[in-house]
Amino acid sequence: MGNVVMNASVSVDGFIAADNDDPGPIFEWLISGDVPLDDGGVLRVSRASFDYVRPYWDEIGVTIAGRHAFDITDGWDGKPPSGIDHVVVVSHRPAPEGWDHQAPFHFVDGIETAVAKARELAGDRVVEVAAGDVGGQMLAAGLVDEVRMDVAPVVLGSGKRYFGSVDAQHLLDGPDAVVQGRRVLHLRYRVRR
Repeated sequence: MGNVVMNASVSVDGFIAADNDDPGPIFEWLISGDVPLDDGGVLRVSRASFDYVRPYWDEIGVTIAGRHAFDITDGWDGKPPSGIDHVVVVSHRPAPEGWDHQAPFHFVDGIETAVAKARELAGDRVVEVAAGDVGGQMLAAGLVDEVRMDVAPVVLGSGKRYFGSVDAQHLLDGPDAVVQGRRVLHLRYRVRR
């Protein structure tokens, strides 16, 4: 069974977006290099970032995201991002009216159900959890094995927190990886049990 990994790009002061969901320059690192990160041609990163991120992306079988992320991305137009096979959406509401139920998106009510469904779909591949409220809830519940952060050199001052509304201490080991790319510092930590 694959690891459950919380992942996102983040400002140095711990935010994944402004209060209005605008990530601002947090994703600048994804277009600041010479090496194509995917087949789309838009994402171009440094060689160091490619060597760190691409193998990780290739391991991901399923992404878990909250309904808010699903809504602000318009459900990624029914196609999971970055070549991922499935997206599990944590939501107390059903799929939107008119949603193509053949799309590889699964709507579940609750984080435990989300992890169980994602692990079933991912098999031995990685289950990625989007940082923010859902990711923070999963960390607090002990459902996350690893935390990955792509730290951008920007201070937002306020906004959507990487760990959501987590209000208790959680210890991490490591870091296991510290990779400097162009306009980003990639960090990986195991969650201490």
